[in-house]
Amino acid sequence: MSRTDQAVEGAGPFTTRMTWRLSDGSTAVWESRQARKRGLLTVRAAGEPEARPRRADTASVRRLRLLNAVAAGTFAAGGGLFVAGAAVAQFGPADATGAWIYFAGGLFFNTGGYASLLQAIQAPRQDSTSASLAARRWSWWSYEPGRIDWLSTFLLFVGTLVFGINLVGSLLGGLSARQENGLVWAPDLIGCTLFLISGHLALLEVCHGRPGVRPHDLGWWIVAVNQLGSVLFMASALADFTRPATGSVLNVDIANWGTLTGALCFSVGGVLQFFERP
Repeated sequence: MSRTDQAVEGAGPFTTRMTWRLSDGSTAVWESRQARKRGLLTVRAAGEPEARPRRADTASVRRLRLLNAVAAGTFAAGGGLFVAGAAVAQFGPADATGAWIYFAGGLFFNTGGYASLLQAIQAPRQDSTSASLAARRWSWWSYEPGRIDWLSTFLLFVGTLVFGINLVGSLLGGLSARQENGLVWAPDLIGCTLFLISGHLALLEVCHGRPGVRPHDLGWWIVAVNQLGSVLFMASALADFTRPATGSVLNVDIANWGTLTGALCFSVGGVLQFFERP
């Protein structure tokens, strides 16, 4: 069976959807997020009005299901811990309790970020000469910046690691205003920026180009909710700047409430992700 023609969609240099017609008259459609999250492509046989999903091999599906469960569970738990940490920081005693809760949540975010990257690495690839997905050998790492799903999840993972610097800095006591901004505020700002870029790439992937609204697409809702969380995290980071002259935070309330509501978004996104699986 050979490919006769194809249509490619995407954003910039990235391909997010490919449609090709085979010599038997059938049409196959591969979408980046569908293949990565659900291990599926769709095939419409010649003469049939509707396309039917075609699943990847059993081993690939099991991997994707496991990685999806890990990513969903850790982001839901990490978001919940950040909500608790922000609540303690806003309403609780002025001690290190909130910082330790944040640190525990950060470990869950690290795990979720790496599980998301592994999902992209393990995603079965389209076989353009047939209407099927080709299995991948297990690998703990790859370097594929030309793939939008890999780049988005890689930036997400790096963002969680940078947040780790922020969380460790928050545990240190007796820091000057300059040290607070260098060890806590700057990594927070960089991590939020990476989250925003990652979320934007995810929107481009799910929308196959210019970001839009897709209310009937679960993947779009997950990406949109997470991106809202990234925006709220950024607002919190900006408000958490320590004034060198006074040593006081720019706006404690915005910093705490931005973290709380942003973390709630990530937790909701994690719960929704449980349903976007093979």
